[in-house]
Amino acid sequence: MIHYRSIFHVLSALLLFMIAVLVVPLLISLNFAEPDEIAFLETIGILLLVGLPLFLLTRGEVTLDIKDGFLIVTLGWTLYALFGALPFYLSSFIPSFSDAFFETMSGFTTTGASILTDIEALPEGLLFWRSLTHWLGGMGIILLSLAILPLLGIGGMQLFKAEVPGPTPDRLTPRIKHTAELLWIVYLVISVAEAIALKLAGMNWFDAWCHTFGTMATGGFSTKNASVGAFNNAWIDYIIIFFMIVAGTNFSLHYRAFRGKFLGYIKDPETLTFLAIILAATIFISLDILAMLGYEKFSIRHILFQVVSIITTTGYGTADYEQWPILSKVVLLILMYFGGCAGSTGGGIKIIRSIVLFKFAINQVKQLLHPNAVFVVRVGKRGVPQEIVTNIAGFTLLYILLSIVGVLFISSLGLNWETCIGSVAATINNIGPGFGTVGPTENYAHLPEIGKWFLSFLMLAGRLEIYTVLVLFVPIFWKK
Repeated sequence: MIHYRSIFHVLSALLLFMIAVLVVPLLISLNFAEPDEIAFLETIGILLLVGLPLFLLTRGEVTLDIKDGFLIVTLGWTLYALFGALPFYLSSFIPSFSDAFFETMSGFTTTGASILTDIEALPEGLLFWRSLTHWLGGMGIILLSLAILPLLGIGGMQLFKAEVPGPTPDRLTPRIKHTAELLWIVYLVISVAEAIALKLAGMNWFDAWCHTFGTMATGGFSTKNASVGAFNNAWIDYIIIFFMIVAGTNFSLHYRAFRGKFLGYIKDPETLTFLAIILAATIFISLDILAMLGYEKFSIRHILFQVVSIITTTGYGTADYEQWPILSKVVLLILMYFGGCAGSTGGGIKIIRSIVLFKFAINQVKQLLHPNAVFVVRVGKRGVPQEIVTNIAGFTLLYILLSIVGVLFISSLGLNWETCIGSVAATINNIGPGFGTVGPTENYAHLPEIGKWFLSFLMLAGRLEIYTVLVLFVPIFWKK
């Protein structure tokens, strides 16, 4: 049974929360006497007119079950993208609502794909709001991946049901509330640490906070047309590299580290694999660039930055990887699909799923050699139930099929294959910049309107782990 009153109550509360958040960019606009302040006030007024009556009309005990969870997550992200687009649209800085929606969906899904041709032309208030959508989306993703998806059993994420801090009651609401409080404190503290570090490295406070929002959410929105490369500062690059890795790591481990359990990182198979892939990809691309382009095009700093930026699905740039050899770009494409660790703000398929599938494939080979033996997939010392292995295999297959359908759809719009593959990989994996005409020095402004709406759907589907969105299109979901 779907509890519509409870769903509308939660959604209206989310809209009212957006009002409080919008006050921050509004104050920045007022401080700089910018023309976008009216757009923020109008957006707050619209949210108040929609959210407050709905909130008051649906008061009462909130009862939620699994179906309600699917609806709240998908509708919540969609509503935030719709209403979050209003400041851009009403201020006329993004005159097309389709473009404004694309930009804001990209923000809240922590994708970082942009239709803006001149980012620096935006007023500070809108730039801050644009980056803040990342940070808010990151908060939602941490809660989603560590508190909601394990309980909903999405794509094998129930592996982490026992690892999440907080109580484990049967009902959804108490667990989510307590988990949110614990993990968001960690998220906030790490964010403050990065902002201070970037300020000390040479950024002003405005740029430091905007790039912190983009880093911690693995989003990638910058205040500069040339992204992080505009600062041309090694200290800034290495600080962002470090915090991208932090953001791409399971936040449950950060929570344990805050409690003094630092060994959790080196005992976690997913984190170790994540770091090993970064090292291997950096070495491979370095050798490829040295062999194909020579020493004058080689920079270990920029290579490491781009590898970390892509695998964590952040999308910041300090170099134009479109100029790299084809093999290096293939490696980056593979990294896009690997993604970050489960329980992080990173997108992609996630490292833990890749580990399980790889070990499952190895076991299948062993089974051929020893037909009567029983082989169990193990992650660390823990065996993975066959049900979860099957769940992960199904999720990965669906993920790849949706990518293929996406490439075929975008290709029907007349774009070249490199752009088709790059745009789909960059949006479904929540990275932002792709390949071809949507590469790191380009944008998505030239895409047909229907292409932008379709890629917005891919951003949402990829961010919400595919099933959360697609299950709403299954007729049986709506039956009692």
